[in-house]
Amino acid sequence: MIQLLFLVLFAEGAVALLLMVKVGPLRELAMRGVDQVKTGKGPATVKTLACTLSVILMSSVASILKIQNRGLKLGTVSPMDQVLWRTHLLEASLIGYTLFLAFVIDRLHHYLRKLMTLRKTSSTSREEVEKLQMENRSLREKEEKSSSETKRLQREIARLNEGMKKLKSETEEHERKASVAEAHVDALQKQSEELLLEYDRLLEDNQILQTQLLSRG
Repeated sequence: MIQLLFLVLFAEGAVALLLMVKVGPLRELAMRGVDQVKTGKGPATVKTLACTLSVILMSSVASILKIQNRGLKLGTVSPMDQVLWRTHLLEASLIGYTLFLAFVIDRLHHYLRKLMTLRKTSSTSREEVEKLQMENRSLREKEEKSSSETKRLQREIARLNEGMKKLKSETEEHERKASVAEAHVDALQKQSEELLLEYDRLLEDNQILQTQLLSRG
């Protein structure tokens, strides 16, 4: 029994050491081994063994206390009791260390799995952050491009506004010249009408003079 406990204790110590210290791929092998123990019928078997060892531990502790009480009553301990006491003490110690290392291995495995999950999550989050940064960079480039396009359109609009103002001023100048020319045409028409009236009057005067000359002749 004691030799088996030593073997189990050394095996658990090796597994715990491999879980605590990364030595090449050995940690992965240890993790896979603990995973296999925790899957299927493994947990039930481990609980059964733990319960059995706990019962043996309590039996050994009870035997140790019984031997001590017998020695206190008798005032001395026989060599046989000493051997039994040491055997039970060693057995109880080995069982206690075995159970403690099993608990340590279980916790190490649990926290290492959590750590791996957190690393994967962190890696995924880092990839998502990089993706968001790339999208943000792309949006900034698009924004800069749209900003430059907006500035170009604003310059084009300003140029068109200046052209419209120039055309408006030219149109107003043409309208002013047209109104001046129209006024000048009106004035010429009035002058022409006056000249025609004067011409008609002169014709009448000429006819009157001719009639007077004929009558005198």
